[in-house]
Order: sequence, then structure tokens, then C-alpha cells
Amino acid sequence: MQNRIMITGAGSGLGREIALRWAREGWRLALADVSDAGLRETLELVRAAGGSGFVQRCDVRDYSQLTALAQACEEQFGGIDVIVNNAGVASGGFFAELSLEDWDWQIAVNLMGVVKGCKAFLPLLERSKGRIINIASMAALMQGPGMSNYNVAKAGVLALSESLLVELRQLEVGVHVVCPSFFQTNLLDSFRGPNPAMKAQVGKLLEGSPITAADIADYIHAQVDAGEFLILPHEAGRDAWRLKCEAPQVLYDEMAAMAVKMRAKARSGH
Repeated sequence: MQNRIMITGAGSGLGREIALRWAREGWRLALADVSDAGLRETLELVRAAGGSGFVQRCDVRDYSQLTALAQACEEQFGGIDVIVNNAGVASGGFFAELSLEDWDWQIAVNLMGVVKGCKAFLPLLERSKGRIINIASMAALMQGPGMSNYNVAKAGVLALSESLLVELRQLEVGVHVVCPSFFQTNLLDSFRGPNPAMKAQVGKLLEGSPITAADIADYIHAQVDAGEFLILPHEAGRDAWRLKCEAPQVLYDEMAAMAVKMRAKARSGH
């Protein structure tokens, strides 16, 4: 039975909820994160939910740490069936304000971290005819204002996933990409951006979301089972994506109006 899963960013938020969702089916889990304390907590919850496994500290920017994680999965589980590239960081600020360091950091974690995760685990997945689940964001599809580096990194994850979908079909490795909208999470703990007012605005969006990380994990589980490639957990996200497909200019105009409001708010400091 295929029941071995690896999850990055498993120490909190969506990563933890995905771990718990699969744990309830009795899976064995390899949990990775940069937070040792978060990982230990997730493992306790996983065991209580009916799963088992191990934790390993892993910074997805470092390829050698990901290959070491793949090696640990080989040693402890004899391979892997599903990988979830979930580790990510938040970012925001208008393009003119973002430094090149802000760009490097965002791309290194949110895009190259996923590339490296896929690369490190592909040999194991080819053997098990497994699945890749990449966690992108609605930002990959919608490119809202004041977060260009985040948009670009997440759009890269979508493009990578589309590329792998067509390349790996012949090898019988499945690929899924998840584009959640904002949801209640601790993503803001990692927020990096030049403007504190921007962080407050993103915080309001996160708090205002009616859907929790646990709801999203449930939705992902069902859609992966159904073989869906592009997984959009939020109804509003699905609606927005349909609008963009049908009338992109309407959406661009709306986003441009939003940018004007955000600039005004940032200036007034609210």
C-alpha cells in the first residue's frame, strides 16, 4: 500500500494540517521544517491522529538538506509515495520599494525550494510511481498589487508544476498544484517587506478569511484523490480565475484600482 508522505513546512499552518489529514488515514509521515519546536508538536499531533513517522530539520534553500531528507525517507520508509512542497514565506511591497535582496530571498524559498524538493525526491517517486503536490497560491494566477516578488515566485511554482505534469506522465508520476487564496495561518510570522502598513493590510485579509488551513487540507486530499491537477480550494478563488479566463482586462482594471487604494492607505499609515 502506498502510504508514505513527505511534507516541507510541516511545523505549522497548512503543512501541519496536511500532515494531520493524511495521518488520519494511517500514513507514515516525513515532516520537515526550519522550526524544531513546531515539528515536534506536529509529530505529537500526527501520532494522536493515527499516523507515524519522523521529523527532520530542513531549510529548502539548501539542496543538500533536501537530498539528506530523501535519504532519510529511503532509510526509514524504504522510499516515498507522495511529496508536498509546502514550505513558503510571505512578502509584500510595491515594486519600486522592494530590494533585490527581497527578490532573491523570495525566489530562493518559494520557487527554488520547490524546484529542489522535486529534484531531490524524483528518483524515489519514479520508483514508487508516486505523486508531487506543490503548494502555490492564488497569487500564481491573479498577481495582485504590492507583492510582485511573491507573485512571480508562485507563478513559477505553477509553471514548474505544469512542466512536470507533461514530462512525468509517461513515468507515471502524478503532479498537482494547489492555489489557495488567503486563509487563517501564521504566514505573517515570516513576512518580509519594506512597508509595515502593507503587513497590516495582508493581516486583515488573512483574518477575514472564513476558511481554515484544516478546511484546505481536506479539500486538497479530496481533489488529489480525484486526480485534479489545478486545485483551487476557495470558491472566491475559483470565481476570480473564471473571470480572468473570460475577461482578463476587467480583472486588471480591478487590480489597478486596488493598487491606488493600497498606495493611499500606505501613505496615510493605516
